[in-house]
Amino acid sequence: MDPVRLLLELAPLAGEEARGAYVASRLPKAQRDGLGNVWAGEGRVLLLAHLDTVLPPAPLRRAGGRLYGPGVGDNSGGVAVLLSLPEMPGVVRGFTVGEEGLGNLKGARGLVAALRPEVVVAVDGYLPGVVDRALGSVRFRATFLGRGGHAWGDRGTPNPVFALAEGLVRLQGLVREVVPQGGVPEASLNASGLEGGQAVNAIPQRASALVELRALEPGVLRGLFQGAQEVLAETARAHGVEFFLEVLGERPAGRTATPELLRAAEQALARIGEKPLFQPGSTDASAAIERGIPALALGVYRGGGAHTEGEWVLPRSLREGRQVLLAFLQALGVG
Repeated sequence: MDPVRLLLELAPLAGEEARGAYVASRLPKAQRDGLGNVWAGEGRVLLLAHLDTVLPPAPLRRAGGRLYGPGVGDNSGGVAVLLSLPEMPGVVRGFTVGEEGLGNLKGARGLVAALRPEVVVAVDGYLPGVVDRALGSVRFRATFLGRGGHAWGDRGTPNPVFALAEGLVRLQGLVREVVPQGGVPEASLNASGLEGGQAVNAIPQRASALVELRALEPGVLRGLFQGAQEVLAETARAHGVEFFLEVLGERPAGRTATPELLRAAEQALARIGEKPLFQPGSTDASAAIERGIPALALGVYRGGGAHTEGEWVLPRSLREGRQVLLAFLQALGVG
């Protein structure tokens, strides 16, 4: 199967269920589980491409040799390349749910636990990228609660929105302290999904935000999360409101990529005249890394703008990605 044609058919499909049904219809001997994962094959090497996208799909458009559309690369491109591979002995092709957003790697974690592979490779990302190190994260909802009231008649009543705003600003300062001697941050903070209040003349009773902390080192991540809880709780006390924190997802930090896997990636990318760009990242491979299983992620397309409406890929690059993935498996002695 041609990965470019598969991409064109796959990219406009909405949601994991529709994508899973499409993949199952094109995958000989496909199996599905209760989570929505699709897989086929038997063997020690498990290849994973996630079906979900960050933004809802939209009609694709072509411009200047590029194909534009949210999710067209991450990870419709990866799904198309993996689906285009032939059946191979020793290889399982898996298509997962729940990699993006608050999915918490539920699909990859489910397949890794059920199939117990010896090696896991996430088919995800840009050529010539190779994710050989898992980037850890904690995702949580921070909620501040107050009495609420009339903006004038109850003036002076603690406002949870102000507490939330101050708390998020203080978290920025906490993360900025995690800068090593080289000056490159080894941690990140993101806040999104802010909610609070219904009327401009009413003091809100509730304000909340989705917060994500990421770090390269497990100890740094633990320290940041502990510090974040303390900062937000202290801010709530100072404002006279209540504070609640709900953990929504955790991903491990660390690495299990063996010299064999790294050499295979290097040999495979040499087929297209490239050298691997080793880098940390958060992919389905993290589900194997937390179990101590050798794993990495292999990029299979060229493009940009991931997680935006302006995401794009070079369609012809998917054929390069297919070549790299097949060469990678050959270097591992499977397929």
